[in-house]
Amino acid sequence: MKDQPPSSVTDNTSELLLLVTGGTLDKDYNALSGELEFSSTHTPHILSQANVSFHSIQTLMLKDSLDMAQADREAIANACINASQQKIVITHGTDTMTDTACYLKACPELADKVIVLTGAMRPFMLGNSDASFNLGAAMMAADLSPNGIYITMNGMRFEADDVRKNKSLGIFERLRR
Repeated sequence: MKDQPPSSVTDNTSELLLLVTGGTLDKDYNALSGELEFSSTHTPHILSQANVSFHSIQTLMLKDSLDMAQADREAIANACINASQQKIVITHGTDTMTDTACYLKACPELADKVIVLTGAMRPFMLGNSDASFNLGAAMMAADLSPNGIYITMNGMRFEADDVRKNKSLGIFERLRR
C-alpha cells in the first residue's frame, strides 16, 4: 500500500498521523462472491472528498478486527511508539476496537501522545456510511484532546476504558454514566 506523500509541514508535534488497520470502513462488496472484503484503504478518498490535506497516512494492515491477534495489537502499539508524530488517528474495526484501545492505554511509552481510534458501522464504499463523519470527528478529537487514548464514534469521544459497542443498537456508549 502506498503512503500519502508528506506535506511541507516539518513540525511533527503538530502533524497528525493516520494509521490504517482495516475494519468495515475499508471493506468493499465483491459482486462475484457476495462478500465484503479488502482491496485497499479508502481513507485518501474520504479525506479528498472533505478537501483535507493530510500529513501522513500509513497502512499497517487491512484486517477485520475479529481476525486481529495479539501480534496485530503489538504492531499497532509499535507503530504508535515509533511515530514521530504526537497525534495519531487509527482506523480500526469496531468489534474489537475497545480491546485495542485498552491495550494501547496500558503502554506507558504512549503516555505522551494523543491516540484516537475510529471506524465505521457501514463500509464507506457502500454509501450512507458513517465513515467520513467518524474519521473527521477523530481528526478533530486528536487535535483538541489532551494526551491519552480515545475512541471516537457516533459524534462522541470516549476514554479507552469507558466505552463499549452496543451491538443491538449499533452505537458506542459510555460504560459509566
